[in-house]
Amino acid sequence: MADDAGRLNQVFAETSFLYGANAGFIEELHAKWAADPSSVSDEWRSFFDQLKDGADQVRQAAEAGSWGRGVATEPTEETAAFDGRWPAAKPDPKAKGAAPKSGAPTGATAEDIKAAAHDSIRALMLIRGWRVRGHLQASLDPLGIEQPVQNPELTPEFYGFTGADLDRPIYLDGVLGLQTGTIREVMAILKRTYGGHIGVQYMHIAEPDEKAWLQQRIEGPDKFQENAFTKEGKLAILSKLIEAETFERFLHKRFPGTKRFGLDGGEAMVPALEQVIKRGGALGVDEIVLGMAHRGRLNVLAAVMGKPYRAIFHEFQGGSTVPSDIEGSGDVKYHMGASSDREFDGNTVHLSLTANPSHLEIVNPVVLGKARAKQAFDIRDANQGKAEAEWALDRTKVLPLLIHGDAAFAGQGVVAECFALMGLKGYRTGGTIHFVVNNQIGFTTSPRNSRSSPYPSDVALMVQAPIFHVNGDDPEAVVFAAKVAAEYRQKFNKDVVVDMFCYRRFGHNEGDDPTFTQPVMYAKIRALPSTREIYAQRLIDDGVIDQAGVDAEVSKFEQFLDAEFDAGKDFEAKKADWLDGQWTGIGLADGDERRGETGIPLEMLKGYGARLTTPPNSVDVHKTLKRVLDGRRAAIESGENLDWATAESLAFAGLLDEGFPVRLSGQDSQRGTFSQRHSAIVDQTTEARYVPLNHLRDGQAHFEVIDSCLSEEAVLGFEYGYALSDPNTLVMWEAQFGDFVNGAQVVIDQFISSGERKWLRMCGLTMLLPHGYEGQGPEHSSARLERFLQACAEDNMQVANCTTPANYFHILRRQMHRPFRKPLILMTPKSLLRHKKAVSSLADLAEGSTFHRVLHDDAQTRPEMAGVTIKADKEIRRVVLCSGKVYYDLLERREKDAQAGKPVDDVYLMRLEQFYPWPMKSLLTELARFPKAELVWCQEEPKNMGGWTFVDPWLELTLEKLDIKAKRARYVGRPASASTAAGQMSRHLKELDAFLTDAFA
Repeated sequence: MADDAGRLNQVFAETSFLYGANAGFIEELHAKWAADPSSVSDEWRSFFDQLKDGADQVRQAAEAGSWGRGVATEPTEETAAFDGRWPAAKPDPKAKGAAPKSGAPTGATAEDIKAAAHDSIRALMLIRGWRVRGHLQASLDPLGIEQPVQNPELTPEFYGFTGADLDRPIYLDGVLGLQTGTIREVMAILKRTYGGHIGVQYMHIAEPDEKAWLQQRIEGPDKFQENAFTKEGKLAILSKLIEAETFERFLHKRFPGTKRFGLDGGEAMVPALEQVIKRGGALGVDEIVLGMAHRGRLNVLAAVMGKPYRAIFHEFQGGSTVPSDIEGSGDVKYHMGASSDREFDGNTVHLSLTANPSHLEIVNPVVLGKARAKQAFDIRDANQGKAEAEWALDRTKVLPLLIHGDAAFAGQGVVAECFALMGLKGYRTGGTIHFVVNNQIGFTTSPRNSRSSPYPSDVALMVQAPIFHVNGDDPEAVVFAAKVAAEYRQKFNKDVVVDMFCYRRFGHNEGDDPTFTQPVMYAKIRALPSTREIYAQRLIDDGVIDQAGVDAEVSKFEQFLDAEFDAGKDFEAKKADWLDGQWTGIGLADGDERRGETGIPLEMLKGYGARLTTPPNSVDVHKTLKRVLDGRRAAIESGENLDWATAESLAFAGLLDEGFPVRLSGQDSQRGTFSQRHSAIVDQTTEARYVPLNHLRDGQAHFEVIDSCLSEEAVLGFEYGYALSDPNTLVMWEAQFGDFVNGAQVVIDQFISSGERKWLRMCGLTMLLPHGYEGQGPEHSSARLERFLQACAEDNMQVANCTTPANYFHILRRQMHRPFRKPLILMTPKSLLRHKKAVSSLADLAEGSTFHRVLHDDAQTRPEMAGVTIKADKEIRRVVLCSGKVYYDLLERREKDAQAGKPVDDVYLMRLEQFYPWPMKSLLTELARFPKAELVWCQEEPKNMGGWTFVDPWLELTLEKLDIKAKRARYVGRPASASTAAGQMSRHLKELDAFLTDAFA
């Protein structure tokens, strides 16, 4: 201690409340040091040297008069923090003999006081050491491979205590629930609290009340008894262990070698999840949204979710649990979701397990989004009739519960992205319970090769989540950790982690041989009794149950499984788990038109426009934005030249007025990447945000626009989950640039494009992807349209590339105004946002107007804008079919060529606005008009990208049905390329000029 001045100084600063009564003594020592540093001991000299006070200042302070410190009143807890005079300690009724009345016995010498203070300081340092590092000493590994870390900071000797000091009473001031205690007593409590089968990691939390609550919950001489389970509780745990283990063994016997990704070795998770449901229900939870990987999923489906065992056996026997009249490609049984209601102690909790692919952890953001949407229902119901500013945002009723594998939790980046969402506006869910099934292996990879941190759960330290490391072969410890986790989440509305150390009795799957790579681990596993056997023997030894009782329970459940197995042979699903609850009234897509009623009466549009462009006088609007709003108002009043942002805001306004909430999230979505949207007006004086779309009228639906964190994968997954739960909210995710969407490719491939066919889960999510070749290089040009088109099949989603604000208006509103839901992938504009020709009239949005999947040449409908008059249909020699921004490039080139006297009035420019579903009927009608024309497909993307490889076979099929000259489309555009776009503007312009010339040649 004498040589460690820095540590001593830190401890004095942190624990000054313990020895305020010794202030006079310390001041006297300080004065001695000021006069002669060698007159005090080495450790005090080190301490005072660290303070760096000048000797003159110290002497002046020591000589202060009576006005320096009043002594007229008795010391109190309130004044002690200011004057250093603490009241006498209260006697500890449990202690033998009375507690000392001050920091030291009456008549104590300066050396006695110093020794007592020294003891208290060192004892507190020891306690703090255990609070910080005690989890390293805990016995967590059931296999005994990962031995507890022997850290010297957790020994009394590290702090200067010897064997002779272990039984000396030391003043602790209530820490660990003791006023005084010996080091031997302190160590016993610390080892039991932090060094047993639970290692609590929480001292990284910054909030004192959270740390204090956790300490109060687990620390103290009587906490072991307080936290113990009753006889009934122990038998309930045993019952769930029997159910979980017997089910796995039954499957292993009846279907040997079949993949089931069993829970063998981690069965304690089942009673732990039961505890989360039970305790959560008692604390106000009425719905739990679960997400998990495949390991243990069948057990969770049966033992926790209540899925009939006969249905699971039916699936193992090759059957389906979906009615035969429901179309779908299906998925393996350990990917499927389910929902059910469970009741504990009179509290009913609805459970929904989210379907997921094998891509580990990618279900996490989907679960969070689903939970947020369900919480929105509760919040709207609870705050009806209140102004938004007065809403109470209670998120305690819906609980996200995520079950992870250890290797994936540490290795998958989406885990960290989801933690980053925890406290963000628009994404908060009131805290998630994370349960890590720590098998201590990832497929064949040992922990030392799969992470650089001590625990797989260390990623949770980034949000200061408490972490309960627990031994999976102690079911009571696991259940207790789950119980405290549920209490913490409900109280503090933050994430919490339970890290259950266990093992995987078989390989990665039941047909795998793990001894190739982990022979030592699996030798230990083979010799280890099961968790149920260990716990049953513990209860037998404690007299809770006898062996005959255990055997009877096991036999009874085996007989039940035999009966369910036989019933599974004839099982027939009567109802599909879909299109109920919030989805009631939503059905399957039918017919070809699918237009929906999307127009809005003209006068209503003008009313929306006036309210959206007239912020209150109290809002200090940016001068440039004021001009923008004035321009929008003028366009709406005149009914002409509406741009994209104006049409979008009118589409949103109509939906909100009709009762459909609108949610838009993405990087920079409030202002818009290209400064086009300005859905939130930022006051230039206060930075308060005024959202015009939330001030249309009283009782309107809510508009939510969120600037997201810099994540694609987690945020897109979140919005997909939100749209899964709420079919009546227009949910949109916007990429900053469409090029960045491939950061979320897993969500697109595994959920958005295939979720309905695999899992019978419809989704109306809209993706806004800025796309267009404008010379900005390979990372700011392409949303990779071709990848979405490649995934189009079985009517799974819609892909469009609109060229007018009116069509954009209608396709957005169409998402809500049809009796079914499909994902919508929209290539959105950049330069067209302000293009003088890319405008619409108010009449194009009004009643009677609709979305057009194919658009005419502007030379036909607006010749004054097109700058050219074209020939009659029968005289057209070439039809150029295109999509998106390239239409305006073609329009401009044709106008220039016409002005130069070139013969271009026989070239018709037709726009394909919707790629998929393929608009066969519209194209048959339009192409039939041109019997003598050749057909050209023109695109700005390279030949191996964009729409060409998708439209070519579809056009060939379409042309086969027509009696016209064209039988195959000819490609015009950039040649195939490895990179999406040229990096130099000069090269971009050269390529553009080349293919535009070819289009009119």
